[in-house]
Amino acid sequence: MPKTLKCDSQLLRKDLSGRVYVVTGANSGTGLATSRQLVRQGAHVVGACRRVSAGETVFADFARLPGSAEIMQLDLASLASVRQFSIDFLGKHKRLDGLINNAGLVTSEGRTEDGFEIQFGTNHLGHFLLTELLLEILKASAPARIVCLSSVVHAGRGSQAVSIDFDDLHYERKPYSAMAAYAQSKLANILHARELAGRLDGTDVTAYSVHPGWIRSNFGAEVMPGWLRGAMNLALRPFSGLLGIMSPEDGAQTTLHCLLDDDAPTHNGAYFSQNSILYPKREHRAGGWPMRSPNPNARGEALAKRLYDVSSELVGLGS
Repeated sequence: MPKTLKCDSQLLRKDLSGRVYVVTGANSGTGLATSRQLVRQGAHVVGACRRVSAGETVFADFARLPGSAEIMQLDLASLASVRQFSIDFLGKHKRLDGLINNAGLVTSEGRTEDGFEIQFGTNHLGHFLLTELLLEILKASAPARIVCLSSVVHAGRGSQAVSIDFDDLHYERKPYSAMAAYAQSKLANILHARELAGRLDGTDVTAYSVHPGWIRSNFGAEVMPGWLRGAMNLALRPFSGLLGIMSPEDGAQTTLHCLLDDDAPTHNGAYFSQNSILYPKREHRAGGWPMRSPNPNARGEALAKRLYDVSSELVGLGS
């Protein structure tokens, strides 16, 4: 099994005093681990969470760290909530050094408050609108960075590359597949970062997409194939290294690298991946910071632009 890629220890000692970061889904998993590290380095972290009480409970442990943190309510499955969060954030803060679009879900069939397929609507469209509403403060705070968490699942299986089904984005006609819908949303995250990089060229705001690794958690347990769910069982925890299962802290390494590495902006729009046994071809399984996605659709400029334009219309921003 390829070794876990680790953020340079010197980067994890950078003084981040005065910097402000927004982390969606900060109350658990890689979002919590990322938030903790940023606060440890002196930053102020705004945890954007659907469950405020859960966020406040875990963030209470940050009180002893050099930086500071707060929880603000954000439900990515509601465009109204995204807009309210942006209003509230801009009313309280005058800078934003990093936006970490970390939250995500994989679940059975459902719809967001606005009628979108639940995974595409939450994982992509909610973050898309959030990013658009915070672009001006990111530009004003430049240099600033945007990190969009994707997944190895965007690559597909075997020769079946995942794409964006613009004719039926929300599964209104074809049979619903939770994993196919999740894969589409994760490809959208990569294309979003790619298109942002081009649109923000010259602003000193850079964007990256990230596969954080296969994280030890209950994420997506209800829709995982039986063998995959079994691998997450406590009985196999001693073999987690062989399976490529990582701790949340290891899962945060790629995000932290993209946020803190001085060389990262030279790879604006690129895909950064932790290792994964789930890549369809062995040569990709070591990951890379950055790496070329094995899915040709993840590198399609026309596809990225079309997704951006369609997403703008869906969230009510226009083209």
